[in-house]
Amino acid sequence: MKPELQIVPTADGSNTIYNHQVGENYHSRHGALQESRHVFVNSGLQYFLSSNQTGHVSVLEVGFGTGLNFLLTADACHAAEIKLNYNGIEAYPLPIDLLNSTGYNQYCTDQTWRAFTEHYQQALKEAVMLNDYCRLQITNCKLLDFNWAQQYDLIYFDAFAAVHQPEMWDEGAIAHTMQFLKPGGVFVTYAITGNLKRTIKALGLKVEKAPGAPGKREMLRAIKPLNYVG
Repeated sequence: MKPELQIVPTADGSNTIYNHQVGENYHSRHGALQESRHVFVNSGLQYFLSSNQTGHVSVLEVGFGTGLNFLLTADACHAAEIKLNYNGIEAYPLPIDLLNSTGYNQYCTDQTWRAFTEHYQQALKEAVMLNDYCRLQITNCKLLDFNWAQQYDLIYFDAFAAVHQPEMWDEGAIAHTMQFLKPGGVFVTYAITGNLKRTIKALGLKVEKAPGAPGKREMLRAIKPLNYVG
């Protein structure tokens, strides 16, 4: 019998984790590293920073998973001398021994990797300052149970695909998520469907088609207007 969670390689040489119960990888089989960099760091973080001169940024990730998006974001912010407040929502946290086996230490600085792995268990319980520029919290709950007073500059929406987790992509889930986005904030996800575009437009956000990561022609980015009235 295969283990429920299994490390598997992707096309760019980086690993992902296959969840046999869900029936899907945590990242694109065309390249875990490429997808994280393209969708979340380049099309999300860097896009936001290109029009916002700021010394600090806040990120909410729906589907923290392996932590790869966090690791890349933390390094990018450190390099730009930007303080990072990062909160991940994760209903089913992965065990630390599995994260240590991903090989993701080679895609971030030693400092970031050590801080992440040493404080991962604590971050599942409370907010942790990993160093003088990075705060991490991983909220162990389902999306609809997440009720935070804070709003964020960026939302990384990285749930499993709708074919496997349709409840994460319906109108209620998307509307619940968007309440945590600041006016002027940016929402990014690897997916793009007609239903998703219509749902987000109906919520009053501007929807953009952006080039997709390898294996996908397009992805979705949305911006909440500065004068947004929800």
